[in-house]
Amino acid sequence: MSTDLLQPSTPKAEGPAVTPPPGPDVPEKFRDPETGEVRVDALAKSYRELERRLSQRIGPPPADASPDALQRFREAMDIPGCPEDYAITPTHSLCCADPAVNARLHDAHFTQAQAQLVYELAAESLLPLVAEAAAQYEADRQREKLHVYFGGSEPFRRVAAQLNAWGGANLPPPVFQALSTTHEGVLALAQMMRTGEPGLAKEASPPTAASESELRQMMRDARYWRSRDPQFVQRVTEGFRKLAGK
Repeated sequence: MSTDLLQPSTPKAEGPAVTPPPGPDVPEKFRDPETGEVRVDALAKSYRELERRLSQRIGPPPADASPDALQRFREAMDIPGCPEDYAITPTHSLCCADPAVNARLHDAHFTQAQAQLVYELAAESLLPLVAEAAAQYEADRQREKLHVYFGGSEPFRRVAAQLNAWGGANLPPPVFQALSTTHEGVLALAQMMRTGEPGLAKEASPPTAASESELRQMMRDARYWRSRDPQFVQRVTEGFRKLAGK
């Protein structure tokens, strides 16, 4: 259908007036006072200055920073003024605050919370490794003494197999386990096996917790494992014999 261009056109219905979107909410100091236009160069300069200040607050001060700047940084980050001001709460008697460690933590800008975490991690992760290494060292030392007594590692290996078989068949497990942990205990086992030790039956009543604990404490005494006091060692051996039901 063609349109007659010579006929007057029908006026279009007018809708509501469209309001242009507002301009950006920019402070007046960033607008040109004459034209009202945004001064992009002033905005960029202000942003760079803000970024510089934020980086100074977040990161540690440079090595040549003034004492005042360093003090402000430490106060903002909850870093004590000196290593002695760290308030460390020890979680184990072997992981108490150490002045040398605190000095290094302070030089590295550790906060109070971070320094406390270092000691907690040491108690949680390192102490078990130290205890395991110490136990292994003591076991190796005791085993070496047995090698010397029995004439070498191979003769002791054969004796150990015999003691394991005899002890497992004739002694209560707690007694056998306790005697197997020291040089003197193994020698006592060897003596029992040679003589037969009447009355040491596996079915004997197990030792009470208190009595077994007392004997284990005696085995940790230096007179038992270091100086090998004959009377003291004999007391421990006789104690296990009595507990076994002789």
